[in-house]
Amino acid sequence: MIPKDYLSWRQCIEQQCGIPLTSAFVASRLAIYRDPNLPETQRFRTRYGQGHVDAIIRWFEQAQRELADTSET
Repeated sequence: MIPKDYLSWRQCIEQQCGIPLTSAFVASRLAIYRDPNLPETQRFRTRYGQGHVDAIIRWFEQAQRELADTSET
């Protein structure tokens, strides 16, 4: 199942895949998905479409904001 919203995506990453959304992980994934010339990004776009790439970037950006908010408290 391909997540269609942020909460579903986050649950998929953290609970189903067991990947913690750390600042380092989020930053590394954003660097990849923001670079359209990288082979990994190109494969992802070919498989899922540019709309999903854009959604993934937005969701990682949201996770990044939430991590920043958490670290400030």
